[in-house]
Amino acid sequence: MPPLMADPAVTKVMFSSLNLDPQILRAIEDEGYTEPTPIQAQAIPHVLAGRDLMAMAQTGTGKTAAFTLPLLQRLLPHASTSASPARHPIRALVLAPTRELAIQVEKSVETYSRHVPLRSTVVFGGVDIKTQKPELMKGVEILVATPGRLLDHVESRNLMLNQVQVLILDEADRMLDMGFMPDLKRILTLLPKQRQTLLFSATFSDDIKKLAQDFLVNPITVEAERRNTAAENVKQSVLMVDQDNKFNVLADLLRSRGLGSQALVFTRTKLTAARLARKLEREGIPADAIHGDKTQLERIKALDAFKEGKITALVATDVAARGLDIDQLPLVVNYELPTNAEDYVHRIGRTGRAGASGEAISLVDGEEERRLVDIEKLLKRSFSRERATVSPSSRASSSHRTAKPASQVYAKKSAPVDDWFLKPYEPSPSAAKIEEHPFFGTDKFDPGKPKKQIAALLCRPPAKN
Repeated sequence: MPPLMADPAVTKVMFSSLNLDPQILRAIEDEGYTEPTPIQAQAIPHVLAGRDLMAMAQTGTGKTAAFTLPLLQRLLPHASTSASPARHPIRALVLAPTRELAIQVEKSVETYSRHVPLRSTVVFGGVDIKTQKPELMKGVEILVATPGRLLDHVESRNLMLNQVQVLILDEADRMLDMGFMPDLKRILTLLPKQRQTLLFSATFSDDIKKLAQDFLVNPITVEAERRNTAAENVKQSVLMVDQDNKFNVLADLLRSRGLGSQALVFTRTKLTAARLARKLEREGIPADAIHGDKTQLERIKALDAFKEGKITALVATDVAARGLDIDQLPLVVNYELPTNAEDYVHRIGRTGRAGASGEAISLVDGEEERRLVDIEKLLKRSFSRERATVSPSSRASSSHRTAKPASQVYAKKSAPVDDWFLKPYEPSPSAAKIEEHPFFGTDKFDPGKPKKQIAALLCRPPAKN
């Protein structure tokens, strides 16, 4: 079946006309929404009808609500206020590729289910598995999880998936990537064969679409926008810059916008992200890093500080390219282009969300030119290549930092000296009395110590021959 595309000529659809329960509509109104986005208007009726679905839309267009709202509607007949865990088996499983995305999805489920008696929770790696067990033991109808941690709970017998009616893969292109496939195949064997399966993503390659057919039954394909496209309200530009000057260009860029303007900066590797954040801090630009080697607590702390405006630059690997929803983020910088062109779409999708405008700037050196060409092929557009300039002050600052005199590099601060050590010696009264002793300073001086008796063996010297 050909994909269903949004038709701007169609009369606007209201949430009230989508056959959703009044309590769900009430939660939607609490959030200030009355009209669904194109992906929501197209996907919700098919999900309510129980059809398998492949849905594609740009980031920031409401894909999470597009499956959350009809999911809650489908599970309402099973809602229960009973405290018994047996009355709350897992009926819907949402899989996400990253911890941040899993947390965000579960928050969306909580938001829209606040007026209905359906339980939900989220499990992900990076934290002690024992802290997640109590919620599972209480029973939940909706479970959001990352694949690895879900299998950990299965092996620990903390949950069962034999009553799952709906399986949802969020950011499905990454979930169907070969890195996740072994875990995903194991999970699929634990689910009932008779179920509804929904795939949502901003990008789908042809290979991924073919692979998805293996576990979808007569699926409907919905595309709110042309496949693999970036939001039109995000201004994209490319600055050509030598690798040695990239940091200086980035620092100048952040300074020129003022410390009140924030930026999400992407790198390819965890090591580069950590180093870049430290260098920005040394330049007086508040920054922190978020990547796979950090604990979940550290990642949440850095993200919260960024959302609260305490730091100017959040440096991240592609772990943050999916699932981070930051209100009014003005700028995304690709310090390094991603290995996969599809990840570029997800990266720049962190800005220009919910109809707001945004900007994405890519710093590209000569060796990354081929990656830029791949991105242009994916987006079916070409970028003008502008040569970046490095300000003289940045060059001077960089030169000064790398050419410190040896005396500055190795000089150590002397430890503070206590004045007591500088005073002349003054004997105490007891010491003065000891000095008056007649045998003081001789071998016979041993006041207060009893004399010891020493045994000696007396004998004649040996006779001479």
